[in-house]
Amino acid sequence: MKNSDGRRLNGEAEEEDDDEEDMNIEAWERSYAEDRSWEALQEDESGRLRPIDESIISHAQYRRRLRARSLTATTARIQKGLIRYLYIVIDLSRAATEMDFRPSRMAVVARQVGAFIREFFDQNPLSQVGLVTIKDGIAHCLTDLGGSPESHVKALTGKLECSGDSSLQNALDLVHGLLNQIPSYGHREVLILYSALSTCDPGDIMETIQKCKKSKIRCSVIGLSAEMFICKHLCQETGGSYSVALDESHLKELILEHAPPPPAIAEFAIANLIKMGFPQRAAEGSISICSCHKEAKVGVGYTCPRCKARVCDLPTECRICGLQLVSSPHLARSYHHLFPIAPFDEVPPSHLKDLHNRSQSTCFGCQQSLLSPGNKPGLCVACPKCKKYFCLDCDIYIHESLHNCPGCESLRHSNPVATNEE
Repeated sequence: MKNSDGRRLNGEAEEEDDDEEDMNIEAWERSYAEDRSWEALQEDESGRLRPIDESIISHAQYRRRLRARSLTATTARIQKGLIRYLYIVIDLSRAATEMDFRPSRMAVVARQVGAFIREFFDQNPLSQVGLVTIKDGIAHCLTDLGGSPESHVKALTGKLECSGDSSLQNALDLVHGLLNQIPSYGHREVLILYSALSTCDPGDIMETIQKCKKSKIRCSVIGLSAEMFICKHLCQETGGSYSVALDESHLKELILEHAPPPPAIAEFAIANLIKMGFPQRAAEGSISICSCHKEAKVGVGYTCPRCKARVCDLPTECRICGLQLVSSPHLARSYHHLFPIAPFDEVPPSHLKDLHNRSQSTCFGCQQSLLSPGNKPGLCVACPKCKKYFCLDCDIYIHESLHNCPGCESLRHSNPVATNEE
């Protein structure tokens, strides 16, 4: 009896200890424990765990972003800023060490900014990006304006330390001094990823905001904690956008919304003639002094047609004569933003069930079957003009890389007489 009572008492004590441990669980840990989110994971070929419906989720986010972009382009004839000078300001104060974004806000922001930079240069080949960090109340220039994504991504993958408070005014003063030297044809933009709930400023930040507004600098803010009045006021005064991220996927979606060229500010919506040079590619074994790094370089480079100076990457501005150096593919890729392809319409599964023709049950782009295993209808889209069916991967490739509908191009080349009559 005593032993049994002793075991019973020990069991009651263990239950009380378990209850105390449950009370000490953090809020984010409790949500994971109750939702059983690990059941929605599967192992891929490399042994990594990934969400089961990752492709469907990413494609839904992509189509939502594409639809919003198409609506803004079709509502009015809007002039866009194709030559953009963007500074990304990253808050590295002690608030960036919070773990509400796993593993921390700083790690998530660095990863998403690296993906955004590659997407930015893919859609804006004539633009340039720079990185600025805020910590200990001081703004530091991490990388200068440049057209190569590798240097910026390398700086983000380095050791980034978080400490001190955040100063929004110091960041705006630094960015204003750097962007104030940009030529008039360039569109000046600032994207601030802000983690703190306060700002420690040495002076009147309202004067700094008005100074940025006078210099036509568009400031946008993405918050990682909560909405702040000063951030919202900054975006309203300068014509930018303000939003607060709910989770990592929402943060990724908000950042990628800044990749396409925005509408030009009224004062910049005028015709400007820009002098551009198309440099020749130097031989691989040539040795010359690079004007970018101010040192001798061996290998592939580009020679300025005006002053014969050497540069490493394109597009860029010649450090010697100031000529804008680009290549013809850069101009061609920028042209696609003026006349984008209309988003494809989603095909209901009932339409696929009635298809008996093989040409209608396969993707017109990659010729893969649109039917899932067991001849069940899968997800697909159709071009609103040529009515050809495409899979989800081809839909993304056509709108993001190809910028031409294969179905419409095949009809145009197969019937040139009808096209000329139209």
